[in-house]
Amino acid sequence: MKSHHIINPALSRRSFLSAAASVAATGILLPCNAPAAPAKLRIRKSLKWGMVKSQSLPLVEAFRKLKTCGFDGVEPTCSQVKNADEWVAASKESGLVIDGVTGAGERGIEAALDLCKKLGGDSVLVTARTDPKKPYWDTWRETQAIIKAAAPHAEQVRVKILIENVWASFLISPLDMMRYVDEIGHPWVGVHYDVGNVMRWGVSEHWIQVLGKRIGKLDIKEYNLPVAMKEGMIAGFKSPLGEGSINWAGVREELAKIEFSGWAAAEVAAGDWDNLADLAKRMDKVLGLA
Repeated sequence: MKSHHIINPALSRRSFLSAAASVAATGILLPCNAPAAPAKLRIRKSLKWGMVKSQSLPLVEAFRKLKTCGFDGVEPTCSQVKNADEWVAASKESGLVIDGVTGAGERGIEAALDLCKKLGGDSVLVTARTDPKKPYWDTWRETQAIIKAAAPHAEQVRVKILIENVWASFLISPLDMMRYVDEIGHPWVGVHYDVGNVMRWGVSEHWIQVLGKRIGKLDIKEYNLPVAMKEGMIAGFKSPLGEGSINWAGVREELAKIEFSGWAAAEVAAGDWDNLADLAKRMDKVLGLA
């Protein structure tokens, strides 16, 4: 049943005149149909630990340098963490957050969840790998079953399982990824969305439109389509961040629409400290954080 709101014309007119007088007194003019200011994304910058070239430094010193470069967090692979206590201590002393771990593999998810919890992180990146000799539908069902089995443990330790889109000829459209995650149907399973990887098959901002709130974290890299056409697909990743084919303005717009907040991890070639500092500034620019 529709509700009807009855407005008293006299009261309405008096309210309008009162509001107009208040605006005039402050000297503020409010233009009709003024465009809303673009929403500022609430994103913290991370990077993959393998991007740090100078790994001979004590861990805490390397963490401090990453903070100086402009990063808030770091994501190691499970195999890179030889001594979890050392990583925890370095994180606390430096203030650099270990926001998540990668490299779990489908059959090591629960162990990765436990490691991530100990390190103080909140997500495990999982890739659903495929075997070209196996029927696609079998891979779909088998990998879903493995992730479903680990989901209750993810909820128990309060660490999310986030599935990444990779170049494995599997889950190569946003509709595939949406359906795959929705069929798992668990609130602690989502998407670790790689903005650059999708350029091989589609458009970065289109994936955000489809996946929406399923996106838990981002991987940030560039992709240059003309370079890829000339030099080969992998060469597309060689362009510096912000100097390729990704429509970063479109990416920012779609992230703002879903009110994305959280972590975005750079995933590019390893570099020295100057290169990493430059990368952090480039992330500020493409994500509109500066």
